[in-house]
Amino acid sequence: MKTAVEELSPTRVKLTVEVPFEELGESMKAAYKKVAQQVRVPGFRPGKVPARIIEQRFGRAVVLEETLNDAVPKLYGQAVDESEIFPVSQPDIEVTKIDDGEQVEFTAEVDVRPNFDVPDYQGIEVTVPVAEVTDEDIEAQLDGLRQRFATLTGVERPAANGDYVVMDLAAAIDGENIEEQQANDVSYEVGAGSVLQGLDDALVGMSAGDVKEFTTNLVGGENAGEEAVVTITIKNVKEKVLPELDDEFAQLASEFDTLDELKASIREQGRRNKLIEQVVQARENALDALLAQIDIPLPESALKAEVDNRKHNLEHQIAESGLSKEAFFRLYQTTEEERYAEFDESAAKALKTGFVLDKIVRAEEIGVSEQELTNFVVRRAMQMNVAPNVLAQHLADNDQLTLAMVEIVRDKAKSLVGDAAKVTDEAGNEVDLKAIYAEINAEEAGEEPAAEETAAEQADEAAEK
Repeated sequence: MKTAVEELSPTRVKLTVEVPFEELGESMKAAYKKVAQQVRVPGFRPGKVPARIIEQRFGRAVVLEETLNDAVPKLYGQAVDESEIFPVSQPDIEVTKIDDGEQVEFTAEVDVRPNFDVPDYQGIEVTVPVAEVTDEDIEAQLDGLRQRFATLTGVERPAANGDYVVMDLAAAIDGENIEEQQANDVSYEVGAGSVLQGLDDALVGMSAGDVKEFTTNLVGGENAGEEAVVTITIKNVKEKVLPELDDEFAQLASEFDTLDELKASIREQGRRNKLIEQVVQARENALDALLAQIDIPLPESALKAEVDNRKHNLEHQIAESGLSKEAFFRLYQTTEEERYAEFDESAAKALKTGFVLDKIVRAEEIGVSEQELTNFVVRRAMQMNVAPNVLAQHLADNDQLTLAMVEIVRDKAKSLVGDAAKVTDEAGNEVDLKAIYAEINAEEAGEEPAAEETAAEQADEAAEK
């Protein structure tokens, strides 16, 4: 087989492949066998029709077509491997010559990863947040705990922001009640930001037994987007009462006996989290700094596929929410146009990042161990709330293990770039990532993998969250 590569643009090539007919032998045998199974010839059982009878009855062109259907995809893959190009789209293949018994020729146009060089990333200077736990950080954590253990107490006063109400809701259009828009005994925090515009404003000042109407656009169901009159009936008003911050609360909310012990634990955990965040930020910032040094033309087909995938996921998310588009974007305080503009930017960055990391993976000969793949599956299964063996089977059944391994090696390449950086915090202090790895892993009990590996995996998990 002979292959010639023509560069049509920095991101698209044309392969011209010439194949001697003798190299089609196996595909030719498979073609005769397949055709023999499909045709019916008197005097011969299905699958037992001789090759010469097939050619006499149905013509050699039928066999050649089946031969090429089988052979060309394999030959294309072989040509790609020999040419050392990196396709990022499906090829446009055209058979341009069939010289029966002598030679077959076909062309394949395909988008490819562009050629580029990765600059030296050793010593890239990056800045990360200071790993200092402030009193305000401790108070915020404690307040979060208090919120979790808060109680609701009924009050004989009008509702205010932060209170909880139990209410019935009903909606009507042109005086006709909409059955699917009726809801009873709905518990809601006033001021939480309902997608039903006008609800929070209407609730402020209402007391138990009050009834009020307001006009708004419905956000879900068959009448989504239509204007309706919503009737609120308040059943009761409750205020949130936070527990006192004392030793008794520490015993209620934790395994500690005193508030001081709880604060000390929060401070230590906070510092640990900030150290991991420094690792995550060092990797992100170092990679961003590296990307900024590289100008890569992006294949249009690959970029479009990235953007389309994001749009598809967004449409699925909106459908799952049960909200209208307008209500959905209002909930997330954005617009469809803004989100699509973000997709264009994020898709381009993701594509460029993948190209760069893949180049580093090849240059550094980064691989995936069985333990690393197992750890990846376990982490991802915990995030998805499924059993690891179930996820592993799903990945295997859907040919996604290769994608998982690509993600792992890219993460390792990203770690390599981060570890090579010169890192300082926002106060100007030097940050030693290897010292962070050692400190984090020193806290782990029992036998663990090598220090850098364990901390690196924890940073990966933090980044995924």
